[in-house]
Amino acid sequence: MKIYFAASIRGGREQQPKYEHLVNELRDKHDVLTEHFAESSLTSAGMTHLSDEEIFARDTAWIRESDVVVAELTQPSSGVGWETAYAESIGKKVIGLFDESSERRLSAMLAGNPEVNIIRYKDIGQAVVELLDVLEPLE
Repeated sequence: MKIYFAASIRGGREQQPKYEHLVNELRDKHDVLTEHFAESSLTSAGMTHLSDEEIFARDTAWIRESDVVVAELTQPSSGVGWETAYAESIGKKVIGLFDESSERRLSAMLAGNPEVNIIRYKDIGQAVVELLDVLEPLE
């Protein structure tokens, strides 16, 4: 299965270790089209060798190519919010992950959307188990 993994880049990289853990677990069984979003070398400056237009074209093509979008939603990011809305609008399954031990609150636009499967977790290991359970029937 092809997964588009969405995670905050320009919105802040505080959650990057979680992104890396999730991608490492996902790529054992799946093709993660955006595994580089989880790399520690990627800073909030983003991919400076590409223009914003090139990033938009590339990422929307990857979303269209994917079977499912998995979005880590704990770190607020307008880009991740846009990606999830775009994926839903073209009929892609969207799974969101939100760390409930965070002092943040999940956006009502995501939490209240019945088309987005939200996995709320307090431990990244728990998140991985629940995510793989949700993905298994989609394979």
